Amino acid sequence: MKPVVSARDHLAAVKQQIREETAHDAAQRLAAKPGPALIDVRERDEFEQGFIPGAIHIPRGNLETRIERNVLDHDAPVIIYCATGTRSAYAAKTLAELGYTDVVSLAGGFSGWKENGYEWKVPRTLDAQQFERYSRHVLIPEVGEEGQLRLLDSRVLLIGAGGLGSPAALYLAAAGVGTIGIIDADVVDVSNLQRQIVHTVDRVGMPKVDSAEIAIHGINPDVTVVKHDVRLTSENVLDVITGYDVIVDGTDNFPTRYLLNDASLVAGIPVVHGSIYQFEGSVTVYKPYEGPCYRCQYPEPPPPELAPSCAEGGVLGVLPGVVGTLQTTEAVKLLLGIGEPLVGRQLRYDALSMEFVELKMHRAADCPVCSKDPDEIEFIDYEQFCALPGRAVARTPQEAIAS
Repeated sequence: MKPVVSARDHLAAVKQQIREETAHDAAQRLAAKPGPALIDVRERDEFEQGFIPGAIHIPRGNLETRIERNVLDHDAPVIIYCATGTRSAYAAKTLAELGYTDVVSLAGGFSGWKENGYEWKVPRTLDAQQFERYSRHVLIPEVGEEGQLRLLDSRVLLIGAGGLGSPAALYLAAAGVGTIGIIDADVVDVSNLQRQIVHTVDRVGMPKVDSAEIAIHGINPDVTVVKHDVRLTSENVLDVITGYDVIVDGTDNFPTRYLLNDASLVAGIPVVHGSIYQFEGSVTVYKPYEGPCYRCQYPEPPPPELAPSCAEGGVLGVLPGVVGTLQTTEAVKLLLGIGEPLVGRQLRYDALSMEFVELKMHRAADCPVCSKDPDEIEFIDYEQFCALPGRAVARTPQEAIAS
């Protein structure tokens, strides 16, 4: 019969096998750059009461399955803490068994840290309903609760509530982007329903911005929808786009694309551009002064016969769903600051062959727009520019704001 070991004796035995560190020593190491990884193994309700700045929250029950997502290097220094130092001792032993070589438990835990007067914070957290709604995001290390809160604080502007704007509106709302702006002066037409999934039969004749708002709130009533039932012009473009973090461009005409490009450079807002025609589509990200802009790629509009609109040439109904969803993916990446956005790259999609091709793009040293400083960019009448290349009416951003 095995001798009975008390919980106290077992904890003492575990502490003999690990290293502990005082709050003073831990604070000194955490102040260094780069400092050790700091892991909080308390439960969620404890973490919500306060935490040590910089801590990664991984409840003790999830430590084995989630630690490698957050600390890839098994030789990296790690400090673990709990409430008083008990659970963190067991956690430190577990990490050693998983091959982590430089792990310490914070003696006295979070309580000791506070008692010694070191800095701590009360986190901003998702409420219970939000946590349930966005739980699949929270599970992803690259998003997590902090990333979801960032999405809730974000503002995205959709240029158009049509084929590309429809999937973007729905998925941005589902993802929890807090504010979605929509600019579109059209009304829902029966011919839209073949591809513009944000609209429905009973909303034919309704302004598209109103129809899109209904669909967005049907998915996520907490999203704020800002409606711009106007056409984008040189007079209103800066007023409309200012204050947004990302713009998703779903336009189908060159004058608006050129105008949006120039205004986004002035305002410093990245544009996720998408285009579709028949069976083909493309996506890219124009990030001001970090990659090429739209005018680098298209210094002048092609002749109308080489660039017909969807109304003239048609479009496969499901194609906007693919391209618009890719645009939304890029927008979310930009908002979260993760991954590698399509800056300086264009992704082209052929639905007939089911092929994706990536093209590299470079900034043009002589670009008529992004080779200039933002305050030197003039807005022009692109309707006239696209109809008669080489002859346009100049408007400075300051003139546009004043008018």
